[in-house]
Amino acid sequence: MPDRITIALAGNPNAGKTTIFNALTGARQHVGNYPGVTVEKKEGACTHQGVRIHVVDLPGTYSLTAYSVEELVARDFIIHDRPDVLVDIVDASNLERNLYLAVQFMELRTPLVLAFNMSDVARTRGVQFDLPRLSQLLGAPIVETVGHRGRGVEDLLDAAVRVARGAEPPAPREVHYGREIEEEIARLRQPLAAEGAVDGDGDLRWVAVKLLENDEEVRKSVRSEAALAQAAASIRHLEAIFGDAPEIVLAGRRYGFISGACQEAVRSTVEARHTVSDKIDTVLTSPVAGLPIFLLLMYGVFSLTFALGEVPMHWLEHLFGWLAGAVSSLWPVGSDSLLRGLLVDGILGGVGGVVSFLPNIVLLFLAIAFLEDSGYMARAAFLMDRLMHRIGLHGKSFIPMLIGFGCSVPAILATRTLDSRRDRLVTMLVVPLMSCGARLTIYALFIPAFFAPRWRAPVLWGVYLIGVVLAVVCAKLLRATVFRGEAPAFVMELPLYRLPTARGLAIHMWDRAWMYLRKAGTIILALSVLLWALTTFPRKTHFDRDYAAELAAVGTRPARGADGPDAERRRIEHARHAEELAYTVAGRVGHAIEPALRPLGFDWRIGTALVGALAAKEVFVAQMGIVFAVGEADERSGALRQRLQETYTPLQGFCVMLFCLISAPCAATTAVTWKESGSWRWAVFQLVGLTVLAYVVTLIVYQAGRLVA
Repeated sequence: MPDRITIALAGNPNAGKTTIFNALTGARQHVGNYPGVTVEKKEGACTHQGVRIHVVDLPGTYSLTAYSVEELVARDFIIHDRPDVLVDIVDASNLERNLYLAVQFMELRTPLVLAFNMSDVARTRGVQFDLPRLSQLLGAPIVETVGHRGRGVEDLLDAAVRVARGAEPPAPREVHYGREIEEEIARLRQPLAAEGAVDGDGDLRWVAVKLLENDEEVRKSVRSEAALAQAAASIRHLEAIFGDAPEIVLAGRRYGFISGACQEAVRSTVEARHTVSDKIDTVLTSPVAGLPIFLLLMYGVFSLTFALGEVPMHWLEHLFGWLAGAVSSLWPVGSDSLLRGLLVDGILGGVGGVVSFLPNIVLLFLAIAFLEDSGYMARAAFLMDRLMHRIGLHGKSFIPMLIGFGCSVPAILATRTLDSRRDRLVTMLVVPLMSCGARLTIYALFIPAFFAPRWRAPVLWGVYLIGVVLAVVCAKLLRATVFRGEAPAFVMELPLYRLPTARGLAIHMWDRAWMYLRKAGTIILALSVLLWALTTFPRKTHFDRDYAAELAAVGTRPARGADGPDAERRRIEHARHAEELAYTVAGRVGHAIEPALRPLGFDWRIGTALVGALAAKEVFVAQMGIVFAVGEADERSGALRQRLQETYTPLQGFCVMLFCLISAPCAATTAVTWKESGSWRWAVFQLVGLTVLAYVVTLIVYQAGRLVA
C-alpha cells in the first residue's frame, strides 16, 4: 500500500482546475517552468488518510493531439512521468465538450478519476446526472465538486487514494471506431509490436490511433519504416472511404461515444450541441416516432430491393439460360450424357440459380451500407436499446444482429465488441435468426412465385420482422434461464450524420457481395456438383411406366385438362424425372425424412433441398433447380417458379421460407460459433435448438393456415 502518490490534475481551460489545485494544496505549492519551455509548472502537496500526495497541475488542454506547447507538455507528463492517478477536472455545466479530453485519457489507459466541477451551476441549469451509471459507462469513478467553495474535495481525494491503492480497480473503456478504422488500427499494431519500433512503452493502440490522426510528435517516436508506411496507406484508404481526413472521422466517433453516454445517464440537459445531427435526432430517436420510422425505412429498403433488382435479375437469368442452351447444343437432341448433365444441371443450374439473385443481394447491401455510413444504423441500435435492456441485453448487441442481415459469420465475429461473455454467447446464439443475404435468395425465389407484386414487399418485410421478433424472444428466454445475470453498462456511440461517399458505399457493398460470389464460386459450386451426383446416381433404367410411348402418343389423343399437348408433355416428363430422382441417393434421403416433414406441408423434394441447405442456405435454391431439372429450361419463362406454382400452394411456400429463416444455420455459421464460443457444445445447442424451434413454429403456422383456408 503506497504511502506516497502523485496526482496529476488535467482538464480544459476554465474548467476550474486551478481552483481545485488551490483547494487541495493551499499554501504548500510552488511554481516553476517545465524544462526547455516557458510553460508554467505548478506543484503542491497535501496529506490524506496518512498518504502524502504530490499534486501536479498540468496546463489546460482541449485534446491530447499536440498542436500547442501546453498540450505537448501535458501529454508528455502523463505518458512519461506516469502519475499514480490522473484527475480530469470536467466542467459539469459544459459536459460534452469537456468529456472529449476524458475519452482521450481513457484511451491512454491511465488510472483516472473524473471531477465534475461546477456541479452547482449544472444543477441550476436543470442538468441531472446518474453518476453511478455514467461512471460505469466511462470506466472511471466520478466525484461532484464545487471548487471555489471546497465542496467535494475530500471525496475527490478519497477516490484518488482508492484508485492509487487499487481498491477501486479501473474498468478501462475505449471507443470502437467502426469496422474500417478498427481494421486499420489492427494492421498498424502488427509492425508497431516489433521490438524497438516505438520509443518508450506507450499503449500500441493509442500510438496507432495517433498515427492515423497524423500526430507529428508520435510519428517522430516511431522507428519502424514499415509502421510509417502502413500508417500512410491506412490514411489514404480511410480518406477514400469517408471523404474526410481520419482525424475528423475519429473526432466524430469520440463525440458519438460521448453523446451516447450522455443519452444514457444525463437528463434535462440544455448543454447538448445544437447541430444538424441533434435536430434530426429529435425526430429519428424519438420514443414515439423513432421505431415506426425505422420500420418504414426497412420496408422501403425491401421494396427497392425487389423493384430495382427485378430487371438485372432477369438479365442474369437470361444469360445463364442462354449458356445452358449453348452447352446443351453441343450434344445431340435427346442425349443422356453425364457430362452434359453435370455442366447444365449441376453447375449452370445450381450456381447460375444462386448468382441470378446477386442484384437483390447487392441492392440490399448497398441500402444497409448507406444507413450504416450515414450514421442512422447507430440510431436504430439506440432505439432498440430500450427493448434490449428489457430482454437482458443492451443496444450494443443489436449491432451484430444488424450485421446478420448481411451474413451471420461476420455478425458472430462482431460479438467480440461485447464486454460480457454471457452477452456474447446469447447474441451469437440468436444472430442466425436475422435473415442473412443467403436466405434472401430463397425469398427471392418463393415470393414472386406465390405472391402478387403488391404483396411481395410486405411479405419480405414480414419475414424479416418475424426473425427479429423471434431473436428477441429467444434472447429473453436465454437470459432468464441459461444465462442469468445483470446486463453490464455500455455506451452506444451516436456519430454525427454524414453523407456517405460513393467509394465508401461501393467498398462496403462489394465486400459483402464478393463474399457471396466467392461462396457461389467455391462452396456452392462444390456442393452443387455433389448434389447433382446425389440426384443422378444410382441411375434408374427400368421405369414403372412407358414414358416414351406416352410422349409419342401425345397429339394423337385428347390431352388431359385444358392446357393442350405441351402441358401434357411437361406432366409426363416431370413424372419421369420424379421417378428417376426418387431412385437416387438424394431421393431416398428425401423420402426417408418425408413423414417427419409432411405435417409442415413439405414433401421429399423440399426435404432433399433442406439437407443441402445445411452446408449453405443458397444451396437450397440450387438444389430445387436440380430436383426439378430446370437447368435447360427457358429462364425467361421462370421455369423453376412455374414448377413451384404447379407443385405447392402459397401457404406451403410461406412455410418453406419460415422454416429456412429459423432452422439450423449454415455450416460456416456453426463453425464460427464453435470457434468464438470456445466450445462445440454451444454450436450443437444452436444447431439443434434452432431446428426444433423451426419445426414447432412452422408446424403451428401450416396447420393453422389449413384450418383458416
